[in-house]
Amino acid sequence: MSPLSRRAFVSVALATLLVGCGGHPAARETTTQQTGSTGSTGGSGSTPPPGADSAKAAPALARSVPVGLRIPAIGVDTPLIQLGLAADGSVRVPPVTAHDRAGWYRHSPTPGQTGPSVILGHVTVGSYGDGVFRHLDRLRRGDRIVARLENGTSAVFAVTALRTVAKADFPTADVYGNVDRPELRLITCGGPRTGNGYLDNVIVFATLTSATP
Repeated sequence: MSPLSRRAFVSVALATLLVGCGGHPAARETTTQQTGSTGSTGGSGSTPPPGADSAKAAPALARSVPVGLRIPAIGVDTPLIQLGLAADGSVRVPPVTAHDRAGWYRHSPTPGQTGPSVILGHVTVGSYGDGVFRHLDRLRRGDRIVARLENGTSAVFAVTALRTVAKADFPTADVYGNVDRPELRLITCGGPRTGNGYLDNVIVFATLTSATP
């Protein structure tokens, strides 16, 4: 990752994620660990979840932009768009459209590179109904996630943990912190819904297990 990209990647650590879901940071201190997840239920200072499992990571892949994402366990098969930063320094989210798509945060590593690759998607898309990540919270450890790369390779990941956290207690170190193997983060909104949207974020952690041509 270039120095500029790395600075942009790290800068989101203080930003609110997925404001496009309609959520605003809530003054809550609860962090909920879902069934089948691993690691600490602590806040932004905790680090166990990404590497707390026993999954054996595959060797890192060369950089290649992701163009699609499949999650068989929840019926997801979506093209990926590229997302940058908004003017306020937060991560942009995919546009709210009838044909909802997930987006890869382009200042993060590409899926399969060493480090945490970040993909965001909506849980709902207003009057259009369910978003592409509507059932993200149903994933369990071991479920397969496949990122299709521009160079024709498919990077295959296995879920290692799933966490639902209050937006005010977003675990930035766990999501954006350095790791020594190829990992993936999928993020959407979740939890209680209010007039302003959802109060929580759902975060899936996954580790690269293989690659196919």
